[in-house]
Amino acid sequence: MVSWEDYHGPLQKVVGAFGRRLERKSANAPHYKPGALLCVLSLHDKFLLSVRETFDPVTLLGIAYDAGISQAQNDDPSYGQGAQGYGKRFGAGLGGEASSQFFKDFLYPTVFFQDPRYYRLGQGSTRNRFLHALEHSVVAHRENGSQMFNFTEWLGTTSAVVLSNTYHPDNKRGLGPTATRVGYSVAEDIGFDMLREFWPEIARKLRLPFRGQKRVGESTMSFSPRYDQWQERFH
Repeated sequence: MVSWEDYHGPLQKVVGAFGRRLERKSANAPHYKPGALLCVLSLHDKFLLSVRETFDPVTLLGIAYDAGISQAQNDDPSYGQGAQGYGKRFGAGLGGEASSQFFKDFLYPTVFFQDPRYYRLGQGSTRNRFLHALEHSVVAHRENGSQMFNFTEWLGTTSAVVLSNTYHPDNKRGLGPTATRVGYSVAEDIGFDMLREFWPEIARKLRLPFRGQKRVGESTMSFSPRYDQWQERFH
């Protein structure tokens, strides 16, 4: 594996920022040492994780883009138009992201002693790795190394969606609309887990110029000497 920090190509800062967004909540179990437990995130670590996820540049760009689309489609019409309307939509998006990360990275992981990170499989067949990424939406790792139902994902998402009704006055209320929004949010998280699982293959397929990667025509990708250092800082 290589790290996005080792990318040296066009739009280096943009690609690096997106890569860090993926890696921040990824954990890589040491396959060479079966049964080894990864470092547990402390209460302080979980809080910092929620803050960093909320104010990550990629997250803020996504919120800004969604606010623009929302304004163009006149979603939440009570917000109005113009700069003021856009500001309200951006603020609502930021509030939604902050509450979601708080619930899913800090509060519920602390209550249930769960690890909010995605444990990358990193080996095996594509089918097994796909199912592994899909499974994370319902199965989470506990801090003691065991597995349990992913209360963090479902309770955190539901809490954030219900809370969003307080600053989205035009949202449809009721069980049906709420369940739909929860489903979309969980599907988005599954998509990010897929990216976390398969990004090394995506990098090779796109022939992205990473330091430590073999040139086209050579057989394998060498290990990056900075990868373990990067993992130690964040895991």
